[in-house]
Amino acid sequence: MAAVKVTRNGSVTLPVKFRRALGLREGDLVTAELSGGAIVVRPARVIDAEDAWFYSKEWQAKEAEADAEIEAGRVSHAFHSVDELMDDLEGKTPRRRKKR
Repeated sequence: MAAVKVTRNGSVTLPVKFRRALGLREGDLVTAELSGGAIVVRPARVIDAEDAWFYSKEWQAKEAEADAEIEAGRVSHAFHSVDELMDDLEGKTPRRRKKR
């Protein structure tokens, strides 16, 4: 346990060993909450607004479903091109891949 001083404007300085252990650097954001008479400070997980869709409950449920399908072996194979994927979806004979 470390004692830290609260400044006039409410700031505190986290000990170096705490910052290092959590990988915190100057300018990083943290969250703070009251819990059972204590202040709990955690590194903030900031998500760019354009990426927020990926972390929605709906999308994560679909990700979990896809992971389960892969784990169960119910995925046929990887596609090497969009054309190959579209052919498979449309039930067409696969196009021959160009040799490189």
